[in-house]
Amino acid sequence: MKICAFNSADLTPGKYSIKDPRLDQVDKITKSKKKTYCTVELVAENAMPEADAILVLEENRTDLILKDLDFVETRLGRSPQDVELALLNKLKAALEKEEFVANIGLSEEEKKLLSGGMVTERPVVVAKKEELQDRDELLGRALREGGYMSFFTTGEKETRAWLVKKGTTAWEASGTIHSDIQKGFIRAEIISFNDFIQAGGENAAKQAGKMRLEPKEYIMQDADLTNFRFNK
Repeated sequence: MKICAFNSADLTPGKYSIKDPRLDQVDKITKSKKKTYCTVELVAENAMPEADAILVLEENRTDLILKDLDFVETRLGRSPQDVELALLNKLKAALEKEEFVANIGLSEEEKKLLSGGMVTERPVVVAKKEELQDRDELLGRALREGGYMSFFTTGEKETRAWLVKKGTTAWEASGTIHSDIQKGFIRAEIISFNDFIQAGGENAAKQAGKMRLEPKEYIMQDADLTNFRFNK
């Protein structure tokens, strides 16, 4: 996941591991040799078009709105036809109320008309200055509000968080680990995070009947403890 830090010298571009206390809880039970948090990439403004979300301080949110207003007014100046004109007027009215484009609820057809030209088409996370003091918490919030989550794998060698978009299927999630697992996918063994913690580990959760066998269409849930069965 890429997060654009808009107009903030306090947020340095680079890759960051995001500490997750839930993963810590799992690791405390499993006692793996290695623990790996999920990673996000913070990018500068010139990489905004490829970002999944934008992180902006409250004091700079209006600058984002003005960028999109400028885009809309430029398009309006080209005498657009009926459908485009209606869309641009709708956007202009929303932006003048300081609403982000991502929150307006555009249809897929309307998004195609814009051709990705709007800055706030992607999720925008507005932060207070004091939130910069806890980078893990802030980037974690940007991750969640940007439409991402993580599932966990755990074992003797490693306890790890894997980053996926919300709505990802078990089959798609398996591919984040390895393409061979995805190709040979059979079933996903799932234990919900709360069941894993309450049972005190994988074996106890299985004995308590808390492990589920899910098909490839299963929609992954945040912090699912997962093991993929696959043909090698």
